[in-house]
Amino acid sequence: MEITEVIRRGILTEKTSALQQLDNGRGTVIPQYTFEVAVAANKFQIKQAVEAMFNVKVVRVNTMRMPGKARQIRTRKGIYRAEAHPWKKAIVTLAEGESIAQLQP
Repeated sequence: MEITEVIRRGILTEKTSALQQLDNGRGTVIPQYTFEVAVAANKFQIKQAVEAMFNVKVVRVNTMRMPGKARQIRTRKGIYRAEAHPWKKAIVTLAEGESIAQLQP
C-alpha cells in the first residue's frame, strides 16, 4: 500500500484538539493527532506514513475500527435502509516538542 493511500484525512474536532494539549502530569505536553486511515492499514504503515508526510517522530499509534451507522432514506415510494461503510481511526502520539502545523486548531 502506498504511503499516500494510508492517511485519508486529519480529524479536527473539539475532542481531538483537546488531545493536542494533553498534559502528561510532569508539566510537558505530549501532542496526539487523529487521522482517518485506510481500513487495511496497520500501525506500522500508519507510523511510516505520518513520519514521511509531516517530518515528525511518532512514538505510538492506537487504532480503532468505527462501524458504519445505519441510515434511513424516506421517499415517496417508501423507506429504504442503507448501511454506511465502516472506517478506521488512528490516534498518533508524537515525541515531546513535535507538532503538525496543518492540524492545529
